[in-house]
Amino acid sequence: MFRTTAIFALALAGMAHAHGDVTPQAVDTSALPEVGEDWLTENPYRVEAAGEEVWMKAIEIGASGYNQNCARCHGLGAVSGGLAPDLRYLEAEEYGDEWYVERFREGVTQNGTTKMPAFGELLGQEAAWAIRTYVETRADGDMVDDNGEPLGQIRDELVRWADDPNAVGDVDAVKQQLDDIAANIETLSGAPVADSVAWRASQQLDGTQAGIKTASETLTVGLSSAQ
Repeated sequence: MFRTTAIFALALAGMAHAHGDVTPQAVDTSALPEVGEDWLTENPYRVEAAGEEVWMKAIEIGASGYNQNCARCHGLGAVSGGLAPDLRYLEAEEYGDEWYVERFREGVTQNGTTKMPAFGELLGQEAAWAIRTYVETRADGDMVDDNGEPLGQIRDELVRWADDPNAVGDVDAVKQQLDDIAANIETLSGAPVADSVAWRASQQLDGTQAGIKTASETLTVGLSSAQ
């Protein structure tokens, strides 16, 4: 699939709806490592740089920050309806990061109209990169749909296990099934790991009854959203 930051430059320039009246909402980033005062040009919270624990926390915080500050124009779940660029396609590389962070910091003004507020000083660098991490790890929805049948079967099995502890079977085998599916679900940004429902459910299967219930709920919500 062809991806380029030029697509976003053109789309942003053509946005007809001004959304400078958005009031930035603070993002609590206290659970994330500080990255210093000087703005970076590459996302420090990617899984290969920060480790899985920090990466997952960045996704969680970024999801909240995105929904409060960005979803109005860039779309729920980062799925744009055409009002603003679909950020899921912005390359998870340094050149994509540079484009992203410049606009996050400075905002966008066209013909004297604010198209995007300047979030940099108001939200800070940690919030910027957390939101970036959330957006770039969105799974390719078509790939999730393609795996709807096996994920549905796993979900049904986990629901049965959650309802009846005596019926619990080979959790490790189900976890491996989820891992295999997750490995074949890509991001649209080129980020190496997609935060898909399969990946999430696998992480939640920790051998406990509570984990089985949580994983079944994750699959139920995720598959429902995909339909």
